[in-house]
Amino acid sequence: MKLAIDAMGGDNAPKEIVLGAMKAIQAFPDLHIILVGNETDILAHLTNEDRITIVHTDEVILATDEPVRAVRRKKDSSMVLAAKLVADGEADGCISAGNTGALMAAGLFVVGRIEGIERPALSPTLPTIGGEGFLLLDVGANVDAKAEHLLQNAIMGSIYCEKVRGISNPRVGLLNIGTEEKKGNELAKQAFELIKEANLNFVGNVEARDLLDGVADVVVTDGFTGNMVLKTIEGTALSVFKMLKTTLYSSLKTKIAAAVLKPDLMELKTKMDYSEYGGAGLFGLKAPVIKAHGSSDANALYNAVRQAREMVEKEVSETIRSAVEKTTVS
Repeated sequence: MKLAIDAMGGDNAPKEIVLGAMKAIQAFPDLHIILVGNETDILAHLTNEDRITIVHTDEVILATDEPVRAVRRKKDSSMVLAAKLVADGEADGCISAGNTGALMAAGLFVVGRIEGIERPALSPTLPTIGGEGFLLLDVGANVDAKAEHLLQNAIMGSIYCEKVRGISNPRVGLLNIGTEEKKGNELAKQAFELIKEANLNFVGNVEARDLLDGVADVVVTDGFTGNMVLKTIEGTALSVFKMLKTTLYSSLKTKIAAAVLKPDLMELKTKMDYSEYGGAGLFGLKAPVIKAHGSSDANALYNAVRQAREMVEKEVSETIRSAVEKTTVS
């Protein structure tokens, strides 16, 4: 199995990207990684070249670049070349911690979407209190959605959770402002009817306040709402840890308590870190494309590789294609 990685994408590239790639190679004997980026910069951190090759390029898509224009104009950029390796059949999937919009554009224009999928969805797995996690889609690939798109999101998310996360008959929920069937705007009402009629374990409408309690394994919404939910969860978690840190270091007594609690607090922080589940998958494409977090360290990149590898191994894209073929939406 071969995976292409944009070695120059993200806040900590290329060092943490290279370190994560080496960690993945050590963990998965069946894996070959192609690092795409500046060869000199990559070699400065590459201490084990076993099953790792480098495709050199000096061009990089920056976080400030306009996504679609960057993909069209910077055809020799590390991100676009990684996607092209997938399109040309030289890699089975690709990963980048770089510009999210550009990766979505590269996935759509270079890798290509599965026939029948109207719009791919960006889908991270977020933590829950119980540790199981839930898949949220979409979180920004499509800010304007139709009910049919949400149905396809439900199908793709269900397949991913079953194949990759090993959840039998995953529970699918539709994010809404209430649990009653007739709640929500017109999009939510139409999507409810479509998902209810599909061959899925649909648990109905779910509210945002219940997401971290694990109310569903797959939570479906439009990209505009999903992105706000994602960033609200991120911001709340960061704020809580900041307040906790301030409180624990406010006096000698609390500093002693902090020293005692430190291992447990670190465990809690890891539990609430969604990069432990991998990156955000761009579902609906012909091959796995994973968006790792922009601030990914070696461990986060390793988890994104593990996720991509499992998607290839479990033939997630092919299963989605087959499922969509069998689903007719009027």
